[in-house]
Amino acid sequence: MKALLLALLTATPALATEQDEVISAQILPGWQQSNGHHMAAISLTLAPQWKTYWRSPGDAGIPPIFDWAGSQNVKSVRVLWPSPEVFHTNGMQTIGYHDAVVLPIEVVPLDAAKPVALQARVDLGVCKDICMPAVVDLTARLGESRSADPQIEAALRDLPKLAQAAGLSCQVQPIKDGLRVTAQMVLAVQGAGETVIFEAGDPAIWVSEAQSQRRGDRLTAVADFVASGGAAFALDRSAITLTVLHQGGSVEMQGCPAP
Repeated sequence: MKALLLALLTATPALATEQDEVISAQILPGWQQSNGHHMAAISLTLAPQWKTYWRSPGDAGIPPIFDWAGSQNVKSVRVLWPSPEVFHTNGMQTIGYHDAVVLPIEVVPLDAAKPVALQARVDLGVCKDICMPAVVDLTARLGESRSADPQIEAALRDLPKLAQAAGLSCQVQPIKDGLRVTAQMVLAVQGAGETVIFEAGDPAIWVSEAQSQRRGDRLTAVADFVASGGAAFALDRSAITLTVLHQGGSVEMQGCPAP
C-alpha cells in the first residue's frame, strides 16, 4: 500500500504528458508449439530513459496488471519475465526495464485446432524524472504459424535460470507487524551487482528490500514480510520465490524450506 500510494502521488505531475509520447505496445503473434500452446509476446517500447516495472517492482513501483477478458478460444495465459534491472532513485530501490522489453506469453487455447483471438488490457506504471500510469489495449490473432520469432526467442533466453542452491533454508521469526525471513544458501557468485529479491507468492503481503551478504559461496539474505494492515498471516514457504539478480542475468529458486 505504501508503495502504491507513493507511485500514485509521484504520477500526478506527469498527467500533462501524453501517453503516446512515452510508450507504444504491440502483441507479437509468435508461433504455435508442438503441444498446441502459442508462444507470443507483448512488446513495449518506451521513450529514451523511461522505464517500466517487473512483476515485483520494489519500493515505489506498480507491477503490470494484465486483463485478458474478451479473448476468444483462450483457456489460460502465462506471462514470462526476462531478467530485469535494479534502479536506485532517491534512496529507493525499484526493479524493471528501461527503453524496451519483450514479455513472452504462453497462451493455452481451449481448442488447439482453432485460431486464438487474443485481447489484452495492460495497466502499468512508467517513469523517468516523474511517473505516470499507462493503459494499453492490444489485440492479435494467433494462428498456426510454426516459425519462431527472433525477438521472442531472445527474450526467452533472458529468463531467470532455475537454480537449486545447496542447503537453501528460511528461518522465520515474528516481528512487531509481521515476519522476518532469513534465507541461507550455498550459491556461487553469479556476477557483479548481485541483488536478492524475495516474493511471498501472495499479493496481499508486502516484502521489504532484502539485505544480503556473502562469505564465499555462502549467501544470506533477510527481508520483512508484512500483511495489509499488519494483520497476522500464515506464511506458505513453498510459495516463496527467491531471485538473485546480477549484471547480465538472474537465477531463481522456488520455495524455501525450514532449516
